[in-house]
Amino acid sequence: MRTSSPERIREMTERGFWGHDTLHSLLAGCAESHGDRLAVADPPNKAELCGIPPRRLDFSTLQHFSGRLASELLGCGVRSGDRLLVQLPNISELVALYYACSRIGAIISPIPVQYAPHEIQQFAAALSPVAFIGLADFRGDKLCARAAETLPDLPVWILGETIGAGDPAAEFDRERLSDQQSRHPPDANDIVTICWTSGTTGAPKGVPRSHNMWIAIARNTMEAGDYREGEILLAPFPLINMAAIGGFLFPSALLGASLVLHHPMDPPLYLQQLQDEGATFTIAPPALLNHLAHQPALWQQGDFSSLRAFGSGSVPLSPAMIETVEGDYGKSIINFYGSNEGISLFSTPATAPEPEYRAALFPRLGVPGMPWQGQAHASTVTRVIDPDTGREITEAGVPGELCISGPAVFDGYLGHDGTGVFTEDGLFRTGDLVEIAGDPPNYYRIVGRCKDIINRGGMKISPADLDTVLEGHPDLAEVAVCAYADPMLGEKICACVVPAAGAEPPTLEALGQWLLERGVAKFKLPERIKVLNALPRNPLGKVVRSELQTLIEKEPSS
Repeated sequence: MRTSSPERIREMTERGFWGHDTLHSLLAGCAESHGDRLAVADPPNKAELCGIPPRRLDFSTLQHFSGRLASELLGCGVRSGDRLLVQLPNISELVALYYACSRIGAIISPIPVQYAPHEIQQFAAALSPVAFIGLADFRGDKLCARAAETLPDLPVWILGETIGAGDPAAEFDRERLSDQQSRHPPDANDIVTICWTSGTTGAPKGVPRSHNMWIAIARNTMEAGDYREGEILLAPFPLINMAAIGGFLFPSALLGASLVLHHPMDPPLYLQQLQDEGATFTIAPPALLNHLAHQPALWQQGDFSSLRAFGSGSVPLSPAMIETVEGDYGKSIINFYGSNEGISLFSTPATAPEPEYRAALFPRLGVPGMPWQGQAHASTVTRVIDPDTGREITEAGVPGELCISGPAVFDGYLGHDGTGVFTEDGLFRTGDLVEIAGDPPNYYRIVGRCKDIINRGGMKISPADLDTVLEGHPDLAEVAVCAYADPMLGEKICACVVPAAGAEPPTLEALGQWLLERGVAKFKLPERIKVLNALPRNPLGKVVRSELQTLIEKEPSS
């Protein structure tokens, strides 16, 4: 399967942004040059998660195991271009499966282990896979039995039983694999994955990505994090999307880096792995970094001397956290902003030295006259447009839709005709609302999603902006605002809050006064408050604002 036009392939190749490497060819190079180096380490709690003992595979063994899996897939009838729906946690078998699919030209479509029959049916209907691959048991969930019941006409293969059973170093039918690769040699412009959007604003959409697209993302990530040859990368996020595949899997193959897996996010175990493995780079959710910044004793209990930097993102970071982690702990903070479609912006100590900037602003890559250096700036084009008229916005402080193009950006959604996805000149319309910001105005500030904007009597309000301010309230552990219908103004704002441990939630009046004291305009104040035990989040940790809105709309306004 190939989605890029010959013209795009030619342009990206001639400009030096795309090449001929594939995921499996990179692994082969690692196996040849440093075969005895650790390639992948399982989570130490793997046996508790799925009943399979944890493994530590060097590059030679991973190369062999991926070949064996590839041969077994061929034996099951999988061929080049076939799609596999895969529901696995962060375990070494999933890493090997990525390489195996790459070797035979099959397309892996990974989904979160938390997803249930409804979502699985959605994915299968859109994907048309030839098989489902999962585990017999994951923390009590019978993944394969559930899939077999949900998709009765689809072959269901149990990893560790149907395929990949026994010793990773066991022999396999090499001739079958060699014959397939000679007859159908995979190409760097072939699609290797179909990942899925998070579905926070609707049904998830499939995002086909080629080897070259992933390598472009990986190079941007490596540039941002100053990745080095032989790194030890601790990967706590699921290997199903941009953060983990582009930030860890492909860089590990490009640099011969050791990939240490963690699943699910378990802070004490994560910190233990960080220390025991001597990790040099990792990524962590903002909430965990905030916790570490407020609990120096946790940091002082361990030896994290090998660690160079943390990546983080998905929501605006806390400037105070950045100051503490960098100033007191001596570890850099990299703020990433990305998506499966290929958004790849980042803010580093070099591009945004001030914590206030790094917490919320991202360099305007690819815009003429900007001072930025590096491949990401040279290869990327970004622009802000009025989402309704398409007019380019060049003034600071005016919200508009971020548009982006470059070698990391995909060609379009699976099964979609492309209407409204790209601008007339080919930039991807991200659906993200940003504004030009900074002094000088060399940055973007993420304002929110175009679909999330609250329209209160003609005044446009960004929920993300309010969330960021409210997250500083000392009595709140979590907070997100959403719209609810109003017959006079169209929409009003409700604050959905989770009180901090031992704290009483603020009253609506007290919350409004607290916001006013921080300079928030009166028209932005919430007019309802809803106390919850937890905010609804998707498997990637993003707040599902539509669920909050549905919850609020069902309740009469007091």
